[in-house]
Amino acid sequence: MPADPPWWTRAVVYQVYPRSFQDSDGDGIGDLGGILQRVDHLADLGVDVVWLSPIYPSPQADNGYDISDYTDVDPLFGSLAQLDELITALHERGMKLVMDLVVNHTSDQHPWFEESRASRTSPRRDWYWWRPPRAGRTAGQPGAEPTNWHSYFSGPTWELDEAGGEYYLHLFAREQPDLNWENPEVRQAVYAMMRNWLDRGVDGFRMDVINMISKDVAPDGSLRDGPPLPGPPYGDGTASFLCGPRIHEFLQEMHREVFAGRSDRLLTVGEMPGVTVEQARLFTDPARAEVDMVFQFEHVGLDFDESKWRPRPLRMRDLKASFGRWQTGLADVGWNSLYWDNHDQPRAVSRFGDDSPRYRRDSATCLATLLHLHRGTPYVYQGEELGMANAPFDSIDDFRDVESLNHFTQAVAHGEDPETVLVVLRRMSRDNARTPVQWDASPSAGFTTGTPWIPVNPDSTEWNAEAQRADPTSVFAHHKRLIALRHDDPVVALGDFTMLLPEHDELYAFTRSLDGATLLVVCNLGASTHPLGELLPEAAGAELMLGNLTDEGDPAVLRPWEARVLRPRSA
Repeated sequence: MPADPPWWTRAVVYQVYPRSFQDSDGDGIGDLGGILQRVDHLADLGVDVVWLSPIYPSPQADNGYDISDYTDVDPLFGSLAQLDELITALHERGMKLVMDLVVNHTSDQHPWFEESRASRTSPRRDWYWWRPPRAGRTAGQPGAEPTNWHSYFSGPTWELDEAGGEYYLHLFAREQPDLNWENPEVRQAVYAMMRNWLDRGVDGFRMDVINMISKDVAPDGSLRDGPPLPGPPYGDGTASFLCGPRIHEFLQEMHREVFAGRSDRLLTVGEMPGVTVEQARLFTDPARAEVDMVFQFEHVGLDFDESKWRPRPLRMRDLKASFGRWQTGLADVGWNSLYWDNHDQPRAVSRFGDDSPRYRRDSATCLATLLHLHRGTPYVYQGEELGMANAPFDSIDDFRDVESLNHFTQAVAHGEDPETVLVVLRRMSRDNARTPVQWDASPSAGFTTGTPWIPVNPDSTEWNAEAQRADPTSVFAHHKRLIALRHDDPVVALGDFTMLLPEHDELYAFTRSLDGATLLVVCNLGASTHPLGELLPEAAGAELMLGNLTDEGDPAVLRPWEARVLRPRSA
């Protein structure tokens, strides 16, 4: 760390998923007016940055991650004037605003793509990935796609445009064609758009799947097949588009063109599926001027078998090994992002904790303590500070997510029992993160006066912000204490990390040390009690700086889902 570490080393980021945060006009969809109504909730929590998921004009095929205009606000969410008002309101309260940047792909209704597909001679034809059918095959036939890659949402990554007789690439939904970053005109158009948002007062970007923008292109312009996936006819194309050959070149160019001269006040975060520790060191090395930190997915894939739709029990030793590897790997170069939840993940208290009535509050606060005491920048996803849990989802009609709906359709078509598929969807669907924030105990949880776009979790009558703000032992109150501790104690922000008890199945323990000061963090990630003094003698007589349970208990015994932040006597 330099003598004056970047401001974001002490910061906590809060993610707002606008359509589910707060509705101000009664149409059942959250909006900018609703966020403005809840700004003081964020200020009271103490966060430093608000990250706003996409609010740009969009056909909403993927809830706004299919953008049709990068320069405006979708009327569904409000107006540019309201965005300006939100920027001002956040800045007045000492908070920054980070926007989502989605430039691996656009909507198929973006004017760039509409012009690109208009004809093979269009000036913007090469702004996207167009390819003829596979040699010897007729367009439209199964297997005629230019490569065998499987998309993240369903089927092949190629969609035939019958009018032009060629296929376009989409790594996600067919409505999300991939931009061709090999074309310098594309890059310059993106950079100009980014500069406009920064000039408007935005304080940085979270960059959606940014490590996919560079594709591995053969000298003849072709893209290569990937190794076959279980069950033909698709293959795994990730070797050709995850951290491709020009990714560092593109990000360094972006930094020069967009961030140079003002990067010290900004935050740049790259979402990077499949990124390794070694790659992350390169992306986040300040000397290379690429991004400040990355979102990696290793820890949220530990409970996958073949895929997220084939979940398996999570071993806590695996979680410790993963977190520890990233803490060590970025100890001297780069920086970590810390998160349990986001708009693409199930709720942490249901996935990593215990959302039963007995342990929900304790496991939510235990998980929060564990995360916030690591070295890196913590991210709180809306509702996480309230201990929001996975929703029950009675039937497939309750789901809205394109990924979940496509999986259900395909799985049932391949003979799987619909109820069995629903069991997995209830556990792993992205919609678990997208139910409305639970503000109070009213019928729609204070989210809207209309009909919510997705059902409210019925547990909102008990688990809501209004009830927790008045309770000093609540999940909300504990998050406030954790955020304040990071702000106040340099050890939390900058201290070295050392893992303890790496082979223990339930206890997660580590130290943070800086300039002779040490904190010992011990978290019991299970329903058993453990003799703390026997396992960690240095905990004996230590001063309790922060705990998550409401009574002190026996200092020598760690109770189920108990977390303690201790200052050992030797420190």
